Amino acid sequence: IAELSHYVVARPIYSEAGFQEENERRPPLPPTLRERAQAACRCSRKRAFQIAKSFLPILEWLPNYRVKEWLMSDIISGVSTGLVATLQGLAYALLVAVPVGYGLYSAFFPILTYFFLGTSRHISVGPFPVVSLMVGSVVLSMAPDDNFLIDGSNATGINGTGTLIDTESRDAQRVLIASTLTFLVGILQVIFGVLQIGFIVRYLADPLVGGFTTAAAFQVLVSQLKIVLNVSTKNYNGVLSIIYTLIETFEKIGTTNIADLIAGLLTIFVCMVVKGINDRFKHKIPIPIPIEVIVTIVATGISYAADLEKKYNAGIVKSIPRGFLPPEPPDVSLFSQMIAASFSIAIVAYAIAVSVGKVYATKHDYAIDGNQEFIAFGFSNIFSGAFSCFVATTALSRTAVQESTGGKTQVAGIISAGIVLISIVALGKLLEPLQKSVLAAVVIANLKGMFMQVFDVPRLWRQNKVDAMIWVFTCVASIVLGLDLGLLAGLLFGLLTVVLRVQFPSWGGFGNIPGTDIYKKVKDYKNVIEPEGVKILKFSSPIFYANIDGLKSSLKSTVGFDAVKVYNKRLKALRKIQKLIKKGKLKATKNGIISEPGINNEAFETDEEPEDNEDLQVPTKEVEIQVDWNSELPVKVNIPKVPIHSLILDFGAVTFLDIVAVRSIKTIIREFERIDVRVYFASYQDNLISQLERSAFFDDIVRKDIFFLTVHDAVLYIRNQMTYSDNQDPIFEKISLMQESKEPMEFTEASRPDDELDVQEEVHTSELN
Repeated sequence: IAELSHYVVARPIYSEAGFQEENERRPPLPPTLRERAQAACRCSRKRAFQIAKSFLPILEWLPNYRVKEWLMSDIISGVSTGLVATLQGLAYALLVAVPVGYGLYSAFFPILTYFFLGTSRHISVGPFPVVSLMVGSVVLSMAPDDNFLIDGSNATGINGTGTLIDTESRDAQRVLIASTLTFLVGILQVIFGVLQIGFIVRYLADPLVGGFTTAAAFQVLVSQLKIVLNVSTKNYNGVLSIIYTLIETFEKIGTTNIADLIAGLLTIFVCMVVKGINDRFKHKIPIPIPIEVIVTIVATGISYAADLEKKYNAGIVKSIPRGFLPPEPPDVSLFSQMIAASFSIAIVAYAIAVSVGKVYATKHDYAIDGNQEFIAFGFSNIFSGAFSCFVATTALSRTAVQESTGGKTQVAGIISAGIVLISIVALGKLLEPLQKSVLAAVVIANLKGMFMQVFDVPRLWRQNKVDAMIWVFTCVASIVLGLDLGLLAGLLFGLLTVVLRVQFPSWGGFGNIPGTDIYKKVKDYKNVIEPEGVKILKFSSPIFYANIDGLKSSLKSTVGFDAVKVYNKRLKALRKIQKLIKKGKLKATKNGIISEPGINNEAFETDEEPEDNEDLQVPTKEVEIQVDWNSELPVKVNIPKVPIHSLILDFGAVTFLDIVAVRSIKTIIREFERIDVRVYFASYQDNLISQLERSAFFDDIVRKDIFFLTVHDAVLYIRNQMTYSDNQDPIFEKISLMQESKEPMEFTEASRPDDELDVQEEVHTSELN
């Protein structure tokens, strides 16, 4: 057992160059344009059938439909879901600010196309309160009541200020705007699906969606509150619209209709209590109690029997169109006014549907195709937009009913559409006495799940404070700025947090666990030991133009000095030594720099000492001297000590480098090399080598033999090099002095690359002067 808990590996020390040579690296050969075209255009019977099934998923699941096992479950589920969809369609039409009858159309038509094109077997397609409210904000902004003020002789309605409104014309225009917006949203979704950009929903993180839907639930609550109270207010849109609506609602709360208020409060109470019972006893109740349907039937009967409209001036539905309206083309001239809003609605509607669909797909062990879902909902919205519907997605509560009552496939969805169809054709007239406050209360009761998301914030704060900040910021922004601008603000804020986390990543100096090849942060473990004369830095982020300064800063903190300042200080010391030798105050020998016998060493003069141009009588032979930069120097220059001879950069967490990073890393290598500190790289990914090769990173100075497969490989290589090196201190600077020269010495290099560092250019210039 003891042997199984250990392992021993014996292998050579691998640098990148040695590993490639030994294992015969094969450079990747990308396919040619011709090969790509042949692969894309290749067609066979099998491939054609696969393409057909990908575009029409019904061809995949319908032939495998188990009639005996699934049909009865789908029928029960379809009937239950259809009853809920009927009531929610009526209720959510209030959010869109269109006559409630059009909500029935929106609960019917989208299902017909999704049945053939959708990949989810369990979601219930139709209106959703958040999306309906976003559509309603566009409708109200483009067709406000103020656009339909008329003379009293032609009036069909009255607004909150007593001004007469042509409600018939207003409702017709709003229906046209809503259906046109639906059509445009469908076009955008189809385009997104064809372009295979279903990945866009990944940028809507769960905290962002949670904050957004909670804010939308608050917006829905405020919009339905005035209907429950039967208080007339202006239609506000844009920034702070929800605040203005609340203020005006409470200013006019004295005009509340008591009959509507009581009906609304009772509906909310009963619905929430029964829904709680359904959730608590869902394992014992085979079919959830359809409380919305029961409450609606009871409320309609009471309203009809008590004649609440005439006796108490209660607000009722009044008229629901019977049958279907003929299809109408969209008003293309309105596209330019709603393109921005339609983009956000298309994304949000898709994100909600896919999020819910993935939950049930995971539960029932199948997969959904994100790009095909874009196409399915796109064609559903194009089709339903022609029949005066508003944007469809899926509702969480309705989908939960369809799945919990035993729904297996979209056959349940088609049956639910049949129930809605019966309501459109035959039962619509029976619902005309229903109070609008009851429908608004049904909407409010269905918001409980979204409001409960507030309790996610403390958990998020404990787990990840950044995610909690995204949740809160998105929620507040969506409430204050409106849903469209709030979603954009939340998305930008979320992306900003990602940029900041990449720009300021974690880093640290690493050391070795003795007797192993394991390297951990020095600060985190007591037993970690840094190799002598070696510093190891791990930078946990891609390196690009935004965080390259962070890499340089972490380097300085890890090694304890600034390589550029050390180099400049050394040049300054060399110039002073040269000047003092020429004055005879110091003497240069092969063993170092000493003072002349009998002469006071005045090397520690101030930097302001004027330069003496007098010709100095000095010997006429060349003298080579050595300077130990880590010892005390005979000049008044404070030079930082360099206690290391090697630096290892652990790039195990670096996924890519941009061109700025490549150039900067090459500069870093040169800065350390000229103060005799070798730089090595370890644990890099293979794609970085290819990227460096394309960027012309390697040359005669920077070679692949400074790249090692692991940090331990690099440490062992350095240890071997130091073992066989000379015993002399490697950090020496050699100076050749022609002592009969009358000109100041020039400290230049034999060859200078064109892209040498600026500081060297400045030093060279100052020496010439």
